[in-house]
Amino acid sequence: MTDALLTAHDLRLRFGETTALDGASLRVRAGEVLALMGPSGSGKSTLLHCLAGILTPESGQVTFDGDDLAALTDAARSALRRTKFGFVFQFGQLVPELTCLENVALPLRLCGVSRREARVAAAGWLERLEVDDVAGKRPGQVSGGQGQRVAVARALVTRPTVIFADEPTGALDSLNGERVMKLFTAAARQTGAAVVLVTHEARVAAYSDREAVVRDGRVREQEFAA
Repeated sequence: MTDALLTAHDLRLRFGETTALDGASLRVRAGEVLALMGPSGSGKSTLLHCLAGILTPESGQVTFDGDDLAALTDAARSALRRTKFGFVFQFGQLVPELTCLENVALPLRLCGVSRREARVAAAGWLERLEVDDVAGKRPGQVSGGQGQRVAVARALVTRPTVIFADEPTGALDSLNGERVMKLFTAAARQTGAAVVLVTHEARVAAYSDREAVVRDGRVREQEFAA
């Protein structure tokens, strides 16, 4: 695929005696929402972490925009995760001591953006994710669905090229999960960000453009019908 933005080729990784990835290969196009599906223990979260440069495979190659992630320095990979990559985790992982507005502004502050400019941008994303009413509250004072939309706003605030989402609705009921996915995918498509989405739920995968099934550390890519 000539238009692949992010690629994994023949990734292999073991944790002790357990094989997590066994020749996994994957391609992610710019701007697409790709769902990684598979049973627990299939290797889908490990694959996501390798694609994001959090884990380094024992063999194989991950490239982003033509660059081999393994060839980058630790500092360069960290900078990539601050600027080009965004992350949404199952439990949000918001900083409990900060308000929701401060949580969303934090990635911009880490990139050197002024406090005022970061707060203005953060407020705009909270409004787009329909949680501007919780801007002054701390994560422990908001519902799970609200907190996860704050986490999505935090992932989008730097306008990343790729967003990695690991079971983003796994801790939510179906109603809140649907609302999060609807707002998340709409916002990502508006910014042109690609999304790599780990899920085991068909209703969540339905928001994607394409899916790849991970099983026993290998990947089968599938095109959705137009």
